[in-house]
Amino acid sequence: MKKSSTFIPLLIVGALFFILGFITWLNGLLIPYLKTACELTTFQAYFVTFAFYISFTLMALPSSWVLKKIGFKNGMSLGLFIMALGALVFIPAANTRDYNFFLMGLFILGTGIALLQTAVNPYVTILGPIESAAKRISIMGIANKVAGVIAPLALAFFIVKDGDDAMIKSLETVDVEVKIQLLDEMAQRVITPYIYMAIVLFLLALAIRFINLPDINTEENKEEEIDTKEKTSVFQFPYLVLGVITLFFYVGVEVIAGDTIIQYGKSMGIELSKAKVFTSYTLGAMLIGYIIGIVLIPKYLSQKKALQISAILGIIFSLGAIFTTGLTSVFFIAILGLANALVWPAVWPLAIHGLGKFINTGSALLIMAISGGAILPLLWGWFSDLSSPVEAYWIMIPAYLFIYFYAVKGHKIKSW
Repeated sequence: MKKSSTFIPLLIVGALFFILGFITWLNGLLIPYLKTACELTTFQAYFVTFAFYISFTLMALPSSWVLKKIGFKNGMSLGLFIMALGALVFIPAANTRDYNFFLMGLFILGTGIALLQTAVNPYVTILGPIESAAKRISIMGIANKVAGVIAPLALAFFIVKDGDDAMIKSLETVDVEVKIQLLDEMAQRVITPYIYMAIVLFLLALAIRFINLPDINTEENKEEEIDTKEKTSVFQFPYLVLGVITLFFYVGVEVIAGDTIIQYGKSMGIELSKAKVFTSYTLGAMLIGYIIGIVLIPKYLSQKKALQISAILGIIFSLGAIFTTGLTSVFFIAILGLANALVWPAVWPLAIHGLGKFINTGSALLIMAISGGAILPLLWGWFSDLSSPVEAYWIMIPAYLFIYFYAVKGHKIKSW
């Protein structure tokens, strides 16, 4: 496509990335909120991320099939409708204070996002030269992470009230009936923002249906460097398979950095009224990373080199968080956002390059890797209960080591 013909599609996709970021990064505040409202352990609370992100593993391949049947544009619209339905589930969940209902709503939201993600990511990759794909994805990432900065603050406006920290402490001493009344009132605060969210998602779904957005013919996405005619399976592309594993680890550490930092701050005695902004700091650091990517890639920095630097910074910042204390340790978790920012934009084009007719399935496999956000934070919660929150951050080190391996060697492996 010509540059002029791609501007409007990319603008629309940018709006969708904003929506994806807004909903995804609400979890950082939802976790401590539901931990209190539903009386959960740390391990149980991180089923929030599990329910949300595991849907990507279960629904990515079906999403690929749906896109083949109804096209990218209709797939985006359907994804938004499903997300609106998931938001509405929060109403009965809040009224009953049933954690399983909350998890169901999160799973449905994740299902809609899986369909939307499977459509929009290859859209960005294909709309322009492969060499600058990381730059375009970085631009989309800015929209995503600006939404991520705003999201927890917007949700906090509705669900975090002055005096909550004192109320939470009082739960240990009040009688059962008063405790139930306080927790019911706290749980019901979530209804209003999720009703608003459902309305916006529904209107966007209708808008996408009627906007003139071109569909992508994936059969035309033939790459000269790799002859796909001799390939019979998507698993015959080692660099793709290793890319899926890399993204699994990456999403895991990205979600840990964004969704554990508030709970981590609370574990050190920092009040929720102050800790509520910590996820926004992590997303702000990611935003800075995306801007750096737009400026430097590909003119001054290759996608491969950016990935290597990101992995090294991830290891350094993780060790910094582990071996320091207090707000300094929280700071190192927050600036992990800077280390994480360019991993997705760099891995995606390296992993999807040259797939030709396998691009839909390859895209779905890469989206399935988002399940790292389901499993690694849950492991963090488990280790946090077993030892301590700071010791649990050791699980990030092997993840960044694998990302470094892919940056140096893994993306070059063309055959098994």
